[in-house]
Amino acid sequence: MKPHRIRHQFLLEPELSEKLDNLSRDPSTTKSAVVAKAVEAFIERRGENELDRRYGMRLDRLSRDLSHVRRDVDMTLESLALFIRFSITLHAHTPVPDKATQAIAQERFDKFVEQVGRQIASGKRSLGKDNGGGGEG
Repeated sequence: MKPHRIRHQFLLEPELSEKLDNLSRDPSTTKSAVVAKAVEAFIERRGENELDRRYGMRLDRLSRDLSHVRRDVDMTLESLALFIRFSITLHAHTPVPDKATQAIAQERFDKFVEQVGRQIASGKRSLGKDNGGGGEG
């Protein structure tokens, strides 16, 4: 007994009809088989939209999270670079840290934090990476 199939009628442009004729010249295939495979492939491709709906939001969220991680790493690197620069250029050598030295250290730290904020906001980078705002060497 033959498998149950439903008959369909449709029209094709002459060029497409010729291509179908060429594909079905092989004795092991028929026009019906070629059209059935083409329709099946078309329907499966449309399933990609289902994958986008199912996983698209997750991928977007992961992409945003990765952007935040990258921003945080850039901020950390910028802070480290500025800290090293401040430490090398402003470090006061005293044998015993007294209250005056601690006050100076706190003031420098506050300035350091302000500078990191300005650098990040401006897009300038101490490491020489230019992220749109021009970098310092």
